[in-house]
Amino acid sequence: MVNGKRLLVVIPALNEAGSIADVVREVRGELPGVDVLVVDDGSTDRTSAVAAAAGARVARLPYNLGVGGAMRLGYRYAYDHDYDAAVQIDADGQHDPRYVPKLVDLLDEHDLVIGARFAGEGEYVVHGPRRWAMGMLSMVLSRLSGTTLTDTTSGFRAANRRMIAMFAQWYPAEYLGDTVETLVHTARRGYRIQQVPVAMRRRMAGTPSHSPARAMIYLGRALAVLTLALIRR
Repeated sequence: MVNGKRLLVVIPALNEAGSIADVVREVRGELPGVDVLVVDDGSTDRTSAVAAAAGARVARLPYNLGVGGAMRLGYRYAYDHDYDAAVQIDADGQHDPRYVPKLVDLLDEHDLVIGARFAGEGEYVVHGPRRWAMGMLSMVLSRLSGTTLTDTTSGFRAANRRMIAMFAQWYPAEYLGDTVETLVHTARRGYRIQQVPVAMRRRMAGTPSHSPARAMIYLGRALAVLTLALIRR
């Protein structure tokens, strides 16, 4: 229980054998008694075995569906097992589970709470095309949702029962669909969205891939995803 709510922490993971055990152990240490579900998104390494050995429940997809597909399975599990809330945490260790109670606390008055990297806490920064894309997404989605959203692509999120029920039935698997399109869909249907400032950490294992070319591709894809999400009903 966290803030009086039966909570499931969902960790989508693809080839994260190097970090998943530490992430699971940290979550269980900071949030005693909370259930942890690792959704192995078609990993080719020992992610499932390492997560299970660390004490997590594990659901393994037969092939890679992306974060959206993994999270839809996680929300379906939360719905079928009657959890009051579900929190998404990345498998690379960048999300600090000590912020989870702050996110969950707002679920009494909001349906979806986002852990925002650009809301005044921590020193996480992005530059160039990625920054332009994130700024544009934030401007459009803040207006659509009626609240300030500074980090619309954050994967650190908490959902209440109403949100779990919707996401269990509908959750896009396309690129950025799990972040941008879900916010468009949620805001248009009158669900209440809020954000909480969080500080990001370095990855526990592996190295992120950044380059000017990838940044430009990200900008183009973000524009395309936002356009399609706004067109869809």
